Amino acid sequence: MQNFICFKQLARRAATGLILVAAASFTWADVFVSSEKDNAIMVLQNDGTFIKNIATCKRPRHMAWANAGKQIMVACGDSDQIGIVDIAAGKQVDALPTGESPEIFALSPDAKTAYVSIEEGSQMIAYDIASKKPVFSVKTGAEPEGVLVAADGKLVYVTSEVTNSVHIVDVATRKQVGMVKVGKRPRRFAMTPDGSELWVTNELGSSVSIIDTASRTVKDTLMFELTGMRKNDLSPVGMLITPDGKTAWVALGRANHVAEVDVATHSVRKVILAGKRTWGVGLNGDGSRLYVVNGLSDDLTIVDVASGKAIKTVPAGRVPHSVITN
Repeated sequence: MQNFICFKQLARRAATGLILVAAASFTWADVFVSSEKDNAIMVLQNDGTFIKNIATCKRPRHMAWANAGKQIMVACGDSDQIGIVDIAAGKQVDALPTGESPEIFALSPDAKTAYVSIEEGSQMIAYDIASKKPVFSVKTGAEPEGVLVAADGKLVYVTSEVTNSVHIVDVATRKQVGMVKVGKRPRRFAMTPDGSELWVTNELGSSVSIIDTASRTVKDTLMFELTGMRKNDLSPVGMLITPDGKTAWVALGRANHVAEVDVATHSVRKVILAGKRTWGVGLNGDGSRLYVVNGLSDDLTIVDVASGKAIKTVPAGRVPHSVITN
C-alpha cells in the first residue's frame, strides 16, 4: 500500500494532526480501469502513473461506485457475479451472484438495488444488494447491454443489441411499459441532467439516437463522420454527458477517436485521436481531464479538456473495458 492514501486514512490523520507533509508528497488514487484479461482493476494516479492492481472476479467489465465511494462494484462476465471491491483494503471483499454473463448494471438512487442486463437470458434482473436475492426480472430483446436508471428511480432503460431498441421498465409494476426503436446495435446510455433527453450509442449505426423521455420517441439522430474513415469503423460505444449538461463525450470505437459533442445543438465540436478501439470514457472530478479506454491497444489516453488534445497514453492492462474516477 506504499504511497496509496485512501479517504478514510486521510480523514483519520487529519483529525489527529498526523499530516505533516505537503500534499505533493503523497499519491492520490484517482483513476480505476477494469482489465478483462487480467481479472483486475488497475489503480492509477490522475496523471496515469501506475499504483497497483486489485484482483477481481473473472472478466471484469462495467464498474460503479458503491458505499459512499468506499467500494467499487464490478460486473464479471465469466464469474456470473458482481464483485465488490473495497478500496481501502485493496481487494475484493464480497460478491453479488447474478445470472449468466452479466453485462452492464445500474444502481437505484438509494443504492439498495442493482439492475443487471443478462445477455444469455435476454433479460434485466433486479437484485436486492443486501440479501443478494433477485427481486424481479423482465424479458428484453436479445443481447441486452446498456442499463440506466432514471434519477427518480421509477424507470429503468435497457438496450437490446439485436432488436435495435430501448426497453423501458416500470419499477413499481415490474413490467415493460414502452419500447423505442433506435439505431443499429445500441450499446450505452447517457441522460441529460434535467432528464429530458436520453442518449443512446448505436455501434453499427455510426450514430447516437437522442430520445425525448416525455414522448418516448427519437427526436434527433447524431451521425458521425470522419474524413478518411470508413463509416463502419465509426462504432460509438462508451459515452458520458458532463454534469453541467453542456457536453457529451463519445468513444468512436474502431475509428480510434473520441468526439466532443455540443448537447444543446446535437453537433460535433471536435474529434480527438486516442488509441485503438476507443471504448470507455470517464472525467476527473473537476472535468479538466477525460480518460479514454482503448480496448485493442491495451492502454488509456488522457485528454486535456481545455485544449482538446491528448496529452498522454499509458498502459492499462490487457483488454481494458471501463474507467471510473473519484
